[in-house]
Amino acid sequence: MKALITGGAGFLGSHLAEALLARGDTVYLLDNLSTGSIDNIEHLKGAPRFHYAVDSVMNEPVTAELIDRADVVFHLAAAVGVRLIVESPVNTIETNVHGTEMVLKLANKKKKKVLVASTSEVYGKSDDVPFREDADLVMGATVKGRWSYACSKAIDEFLALAYWKEKKLPVVVFRLFNTVGPRQTGRYGMVIPNLVKQALLGHPLTVFGDGGQSRSFTYVSDVVEVLVKLAEEPRAVGQVFNVGNDREEVTILDLARRVKARTASKSQIVLVPYDQAYEEGFEDMPRRVPDVSRLRALTGWQPKVHLDEILDRVIEYFTSDKARV
Repeated sequence: MKALITGGAGFLGSHLAEALLARGDTVYLLDNLSTGSIDNIEHLKGAPRFHYAVDSVMNEPVTAELIDRADVVFHLAAAVGVRLIVESPVNTIETNVHGTEMVLKLANKKKKKVLVASTSEVYGKSDDVPFREDADLVMGATVKGRWSYACSKAIDEFLALAYWKEKKLPVVVFRLFNTVGPRQTGRYGMVIPNLVKQALLGHPLTVFGDGGQSRSFTYVSDVVEVLVKLAEEPRAVGQVFNVGNDREEVTILDLARRVKARTASKSQIVLVPYDQAYEEGFEDMPRRVPDVSRLRALTGWQPKVHLDEILDRVIEYFTSDKARV
C-alpha cells in the first residue's frame, strides 16, 4: 500500500507512519509543522519507502502530486486541542474546513480512498451516552467559540459523505475519542500529558471544573491498528465509525489521582474553574464514551492497552528524556 498521511508529523500521524513502514508500505507525509514536530519523524528519515514534505494541504500543486502517488489518504491534518480552539477560532475553522475540502477535491480526480479524521467533539452537549454514530448531534450556541471545532469537523463529515454519495469517492470517517500515548504534547490542552508533566515536576495537578467530567482514553497503537484495518476494508466505505475505548470511563479527578499515585508525586490536586482555565462561559462535555459496536462488528477490533498501562507508558516517555518534561 502507498499511503499519504496529512498532518503526518503530528502525534497520531507519526505513529501511523511508523506502523505502515513496518508493514512494508510506502509512506508519503505532508505537514506544515504548525502543531506537529519534525522531531516526531526524525527517526524515520532515511527509510527507503519514506517521503515527506513540509508544506500545507492548501498548497494545491504539492498536495495534488502526493495524492496522485498514493493509493489511500489518511487525512489527519487539523487544528486540534481545546486551548488552540479557544485561542485561535478563525484558524480552527479555516484549517479544518478548507483543508478537508482541498483533500477531497484532489482525491476525487483519481478516486483515491480517503480516511477523514473526525472527533467525539461532534456529539456536542448530547447526554445520550454511549455515543452512537447515528445519534443526533447537540451543538452549543454559536456565541460559544468552544463549539467551533465540533462544527467544523461535522462539516468535514458532511462534505466527505457528500463526495461519496454524489461522486462515488471512497471515503471513511472515523471519530476519535481521546487518543493518547508518547509524542503527544499537552501544549494545546491534552489532559494526560499535562497531568503527567505536572506530577513529575512537582507542580499542582490542575483539574478543570469540579473534575466530575468523564472520558475514555485509547492508546495510540490501538488506534493505528484500526485505521489500517479500515483502510483495507472495502465495506467501511461510506460509513462513520467511533474509534475509542468503551470499557474504561474515568472522571478527570480520578484520573489525576491515578497519575499522582503512579508517579509517586507529592503534588496537590487543584480544581480550576473553567472560566479561569479557558474563557468566560466555557462549556464542556460531561461524558464522552463511545459505542464501538459498529466498528467491532466490521473488524473485530478491541482496544488492548488499559488505562493504567497507558499512564505508565506516557510516564516512561517523559521520564526517559527530562527535556520533554
